[in-house]
Amino acid sequence: MGWSGWRSVPEAAESGLTVKPEGNAHQAEFSENQDFKPYKVFARNTTDGTEFDATQGSDTPQIDAHTSIEGQTKFVGRACPGDAEIPPGDGSQIAVVERGLCTFTEKVAAVEAAGGYVGIIIFNREGSDACSDLLTMDVQGTVPTLFVGRDTGFAFFNKTYDEAARRAGSAQSPIAVAATGDNVRVEAIFDGWGYVHLLDNGGGKLQELDTYAIPQAHDPAFAEDFGDLSVHEVAMSERRNELAYFSYYAAGFRVAEITEDGKLNEVGYFIDEGGNNFWGVQVWHKDGHEYVLASDRDYGLYIFEYTGSN
Repeated sequence: MGWSGWRSVPEAAESGLTVKPEGNAHQAEFSENQDFKPYKVFARNTTDGTEFDATQGSDTPQIDAHTSIEGQTKFVGRACPGDAEIPPGDGSQIAVVERGLCTFTEKVAAVEAAGGYVGIIIFNREGSDACSDLLTMDVQGTVPTLFVGRDTGFAFFNKTYDEAARRAGSAQSPIAVAATGDNVRVEAIFDGWGYVHLLDNGGGKLQELDTYAIPQAHDPAFAEDFGDLSVHEVAMSERRNELAYFSYYAAGFRVAEITEDGKLNEVGYFIDEGGNNFWGVQVWHKDGHEYVLASDRDYGLYIFEYTGSN
């Protein structure tokens, strides 16, 4: 499996992973970071070899290290009450549904009732706020369910797509119910947990200097059953401009030092017996000492003082 024409995630590349950037930053703070899923959905039209973007339903079986779907696409309409009857699948097909009229959960329930589908893909409706846009569905069901842009749905069935016209319209899809289309495969690839970028702000432009992650964050052996190995927040020391404190969820409380040549080096950490789940971090001063307050989602407040080299 490979791609071309893009730059790999820098921190992941240092760990030997060749994966696309996915844009899951959560928080940042200027000085001299949220990625909760170590696996990323990789969707491909295996008939024409093209990739497409897809988001997963909130409460349906997730595409992960243990679950993937593959099969021929079959259009079943909007799958709403009062619409045309949904044709059953052959046991290996993927139902393609058009967004609109009823809820996502109603659509999924209707497809499940028809039977014969290993997965469901819902494509967007027409409208100025829809079309090729993606969203995360609030949906319940027992079959893996994904959402794609209207352009992707049309491409499955070799239908011409005009984005401007669809943005201005409100019509239903011209695809015939029960029409079969291209074969697709949706799987998960390991792309690591979230990590830290160090950026230099100068001349009105940001330049990346370095990245930092714990080694386990890019080791597939730690993808499951070790908690979230991602960064939530950073607080900068008010006494030492080069010192950064991180709340790193299950990876604990971490301290990193920014070197003169713009590198992030870990210089301290804390993980309590039984583990941690650190969320927030904030610097606090009292009686001439700098303390760091770290909020653990399970055990409450921790107070640290970094006593490393001066």
